[in-house]
Amino acid sequence: MLWNLPNILTILRLLAAPGVAILFLYFHRPFADWFALVLFGLAALTDFFDGYLARAWKQETRLGAMLDPIADKAMVVIALLVITGYSGMDPWLILPATAILFREVFVSGLREYLGDTAGLLKVTNLAKWKTTAQMTAIAVLFLALGLDYTREASSARLDIDLLDALDQIGTSDLSVIDLATYDGGVVWIIGLALIWVAALLTLLTGWDYFRKALPHLGAKP
Repeated sequence: MLWNLPNILTILRLLAAPGVAILFLYFHRPFADWFALVLFGLAALTDFFDGYLARAWKQETRLGAMLDPIADKAMVVIALLVITGYSGMDPWLILPATAILFREVFVSGLREYLGDTAGLLKVTNLAKWKTTAQMTAIAVLFLALGLDYTREASSARLDIDLLDALDQIGTSDLSVIDLATYDGGVVWIIGLALIWVAALLTLLTGWDYFRKALPHLGAKP
């Protein structure tokens, strides 16, 4: 039962987490951005299917229950580190990313401290929405990084004569470069908005877990 399909999907998602970062070591951008987007998206889909299949086929195991939240956290943390680094340390990204990382570390420490009573911190529907919001935001941010780098690479390769020709026909304001810049900027803003929403949900779930654990924190260890 340990090697049933739901557990295998969870393990693959866990392995995909460092794979997102490793892609940037072996591929040049923007290919690394696109591959990371695809790998992260496929891994995020397994987060739904492994739980659904485990319940539908009655194949829930303690191994799967342990690895599932670890895989989710590993995916989110590593992806945020990669995106933050390649985004030029955008403060509008660093702030929600810091809130998400703080909550994940805090709740993990809380569960470890509670030990046998950690079962009271069961995953809630709000926590599931939190995870969905995080993964959606990260996928959009990977898309924005790829678009932005593609625009920069295309701009660098453009010949001076082409730019002169665009100026002569009066279409410089509607050039491909301007369009790519606009698209990449819009996608990045959408991604930032989503990651702020995810950060808010993350903090709310962290507070909910802390509130539930509070009566047990006064007891002697």
